[in-house]
Amino acid sequence: MSVKVSKRRGIFNFFLDGIEKAGNKLPHPVTLFALFALAIIIISEIAARGGLTVDFYDARSKAQKTVEAISLLNAEGLRYMINSATKNFTGFHPLGTVLVAMLGVGVAEGTGLINASLKKLVLSTPKRLITAVVVFAGVMSNIASDAGYVVLVPLGAIVFLSFKRHPLAGIAAAFAGVSGGFSANLLLGTLDPLLTGITNEALIAGGIDMSILATSNYYFMVASTFLITILGTFVTERIVEPRLGEYKGTDPNETMEVTKEEKKGLVAAGISLLVFGAIMLLLMLPENAILKVDGSLKTFTSNGLVPTIMLFFIIPGLAYGIVSGSVRSDKDVVKFMSKSMATMGGYLVLAFFAAQFIKYFAYTNLGIILAVSGANFLESIGFTGLPLIIGFILVAGFINLFIGSASAKWGIMAPVFVPMMYRLGFTPEFTQLAYRIGDSCTNIITPLMSYFAVIVVFAQKYDEDTGIGTLISTMVPYSIMFLLGWTLLLVLWYFFGWPIGPEAFIHLQ
Repeated sequence: MSVKVSKRRGIFNFFLDGIEKAGNKLPHPVTLFALFALAIIIISEIAARGGLTVDFYDARSKAQKTVEAISLLNAEGLRYMINSATKNFTGFHPLGTVLVAMLGVGVAEGTGLINASLKKLVLSTPKRLITAVVVFAGVMSNIASDAGYVVLVPLGAIVFLSFKRHPLAGIAAAFAGVSGGFSANLLLGTLDPLLTGITNEALIAGGIDMSILATSNYYFMVASTFLITILGTFVTERIVEPRLGEYKGTDPNETMEVTKEEKKGLVAAGISLLVFGAIMLLLMLPENAILKVDGSLKTFTSNGLVPTIMLFFIIPGLAYGIVSGSVRSDKDVVKFMSKSMATMGGYLVLAFFAAQFIKYFAYTNLGIILAVSGANFLESIGFTGLPLIIGFILVAGFINLFIGSASAKWGIMAPVFVPMMYRLGFTPEFTQLAYRIGDSCTNIITPLMSYFAVIVVFAQKYDEDTGIGTLISTMVPYSIMFLLGWTLLLVLWYFFGWPIGPEAFIHLQ
């Protein structure tokens, strides 16, 4: 027996249908990068033949600079493209950081630690807090990449149903946290070094001699975690559940019990994590700590943070696996890591073409020229400061409806907007932060998001009539509320001038 959810056709639904049709006609992100690289080659020849140059003042070097467009369609350019292709790929900064972090995530996921941790979190919560915990757990689960989609979203339905609440509301709350809150967390995950690496590549492409840390958005991420939890809880209980009405379906008799073996494994994982944390503090905090170089942790945060994230997952994952019985030999651990790497095949293909595009942008100087010209134009029309940032958030959110990959979009946008915002006085860290807000808010309403169809299948288990329109109409209130709330938080941060992360600020110092 299923519960019927009213489906209303209107202008907004027709608009969403149009977005879906248009989005389906877009090529794969890999193809997009290849086409963009081809476009750079052609444009560089036209720009070079036209003698395109720009003059600008570099605030950091305090020097006046002149750059000219360089063609890729001459002998030197052709040699560069052929001889640098492999180096461009292997030197692509996000490549190593993401793969290393995923080794640790693969162990924690493969042993069952992530699954058991999520179940334990929601099971040990009072009824009145269950919505907030499901949303919060969804936000926290994005540290483990896609684990939240396949574990927490269906678990959200089971939890709500066990409390005699509508399971579709549980799916919506979990989905909102996992995907809508993708750029919020109390911990650093694989997305942080991934986006930071692309930002640093964009800085190089823009001729800016600086780099940012993977922790650059951390303070704002922590505050955002609580904001998204509060907003997600409000939308679920005040808008989504009343609209869905009382659930009339049958209980699928599913269990979310944490087994005896899982409980022992979680205890072992917790102890190992405490030991690991204590060791890391000893290596970082004392005056002459091993990880400090000249009294600073900058080298560690720049180069050692990703391996630390890997160990953060591997150590408790091993402890859990050994005690629970999911790890019986070293072969199991290698299998988990290999499985994790196998899922990165698509990313490797994407990284190759993204690397070529970004390097071509840097070689031709088109990034610098576009950034300086764009910044000058925005300054001339007075569209700068906070209105520019808000407009940028909206643009990022709109593009996200068509291109689901956060790294793919940022790979395209960063070489243009990071240098442009830099010329206008905004730090790369702040530009990246604004992008992350726009990118996260519309994840939950686009059918082009890779897990969207999977969420529909989860929902159809409880309501066989659920379709894409049902899910979109359910998630639109979250998307709107997240966009408004997150933007207001950014505005508040902007006016008070608070740091957005360690050694990361809004304006250039």
